[in-house]
Order: sequence, then structure tokens, then C-alpha cells
Amino acid sequence: MSLIPVTILTGFLGSGKTTLLKRILTEAHGQRIAVIENEFGEENIDNDILVADTEEQIIQMSNGCICCTIREDLRDTLSDLAKQKRAGTLNFDRVVIETTGVADPGPVAQTFFMDDEIAELYLLDAIVTLVDAKHGDKQLDERQEARRQVGFADQIFMSKTDLVPQEEADALSHRIKHMNPRAPQKRVHFGNVALKEVFDIKGFNLNAKLDIDPDFLKDDGHAHHHHDHGEHCDHDHEHGEHCNHPHHHAHDDDVKSFVYKSNRPFNPTKLEDFLGSMVQIYGPRMLRYKGVLNVTGMDKKVVFQGVHQLMGSDVGPKWAPGETKISKMVFIGIDLPQDLFKAGLDQCLS
Repeated sequence: MSLIPVTILTGFLGSGKTTLLKRILTEAHGQRIAVIENEFGEENIDNDILVADTEEQIIQMSNGCICCTIREDLRDTLSDLAKQKRAGTLNFDRVVIETTGVADPGPVAQTFFMDDEIAELYLLDAIVTLVDAKHGDKQLDERQEARRQVGFADQIFMSKTDLVPQEEADALSHRIKHMNPRAPQKRVHFGNVALKEVFDIKGFNLNAKLDIDPDFLKDDGHAHHHHDHGEHCDHDHEHGEHCNHPHHHAHDDDVKSFVYKSNRPFNPTKLEDFLGSMVQIYGPRMLRYKGVLNVTGMDKKVVFQGVHQLMGSDVGPKWAPGETKISKMVFIGIDLPQDLFKAGLDQCLS
């Protein structure tokens, strides 16, 4: 049986997850989708609608709340689904896990790497996060879960942009980009999204492509030097003072990202030791990190990525003739000591 792709759909209450899910399920794409959703809080009311509208395609699994690091529930549910698929009593092509609005997607994602049985059956494709343009700023200010959901994302959809002025949506988008520059952002209306932007994103693949928002890299160069990230570059301060959203310039979110780049090759042993020790100490605060590396003595790229304490690496394709051998990494985490990371990485260069 080939691996079953899994998408984790997350976002704060009211961001439109259920609308998006309903759209995915009713779209004529010919795929059968099993949905695991946690019966929790305000979203219960929608369950009946989902099942009624899409009798064919949805497998309703109400398995309690899957947000509280109790991954056993999820493990058992996935294991049971796979058994039924093998036995021929259930037929589905992929799984969508809809988390509660207050869930931290970390433990859900880790289940796919920490449990051997699950890893042999399922392939975690991506974490898709919805952010509500109208309430997003307030939710990000007040709730760390909302900031984590953004930090973990491989794809971000901003909903309800029609309810706010354009500059407010732009400011929120800018804020999100500083928290997670590797997830593409798209503004959506009533869950109106092409399926290719939800499925087969390959967010957890070890591939040699490190997508970081190009504007973020541009910013990085001229405005916040090495460690001024949380302050949101100087020109942004200016901007914040004179526009209708005065609160924007003050954001210093605990979920931040930073990029490390170097033209010098890494000493592989030193790098492994350093990253290993960082993961031991800061793993719980490291949400997502990824890099494409130039390593001494290798004509191929080395690719690594991780979620919390779980880190994997692989040898990628050869450096193309004439290609500049540059190592690039992005770290997304909660109050990570950027200076310490950067100084340590500098020490690992050959």
C-alpha cells in the first residue's frame, strides 16, 4: 500500500477552516477523503452539515480533542483507518486532519515522525493555516497558539479580507511574513481555493528547494542586519506611526524567523554537533527549520529540516556547473536566541 498523504488544516476559531474543508469535500476532484476532526467547542455544529453534504466522501471521526499533546488518540485513529482501508471496508485516498481553533499543530505533526507504524503508512504532506484578516492581529497578539499555527505553516490563507481595509490586510500579511517567510500567503474568499494549493504541497519533503519569501530576504539585507528581526525593520516603524493601524509597528512577536546564509562551506562534523546541541536545548521552541547546505568535500547539496526536536537530513542533487555554492537556512521558533545560533553556525564553517 503506498503512503497515504495527510494534510493538517489549522487556524483560529472563525478563520474559515470548516468552509474550506466543505469546499474541498464537495469539489469534483474524484478523490475520496477521510476527515479526522476533533469534536470540540464551537465548531461542533458544522459536523452534521459536512456529513450530510458529502455522504460519499467523508468518514466522520469524532475522536475528542487532539490538541493537548495526547497523540495517542490520533495514533489510534490513524492506525484504525489504515486497518479498515487494508480490509477493504473503507476506501479513501488521503486524510485531512482539522484541528481545533486553539490547537498547537506541533504534537499532531510529530505523530507522523515519532511513531514508526504511522510513518510506514502515512506521509505528512503539509500544514495549512487559515488566518482571519479581521481578527488576526488581535488573535496573534493574545494567543500563542495562533502564533504557533502561523509558525508551523507550509501554506497560509488569509480569509475575510473583504471586511478590512486593504492596508490593514497588508500590515497583517507583513507581520505574518516575519513570523514565517517560508510559507506562501494567499488571500481567499469563502474558502475559494484551488486544490493544488491545499494538497501535494510537499512541505515536509527533504528537497533542495528552500522557499523563502524574496521580499523577506531583501528586507533582511538592508534593514534589520543580523538580529533586529522582531522590531520589524526601520522603514516599517515609520510606516506604522503614520497609518491607520498604529498598533502594527509595536509587534514584537515571540514567534519569529531568521535566515542564515554563508558562501563558505560547512564542516559537517562541527555542524552536526552544533545543531544537535541546539535541538537538545531549544527543540521545544523550534517550530520549523530547514536548510540547503554547502558542505566541505561534497559536490552535492545537503538538505536538512526539522520540527521541534526531530531533525532529518539527506543528500540532495549536485551543485550545477557555475551555480554559486551558498548555504541557506531558515529557522522559525519562539524567542530563539538568534545571535547565539548565528555565532555558533559561523564557528562551524570550514
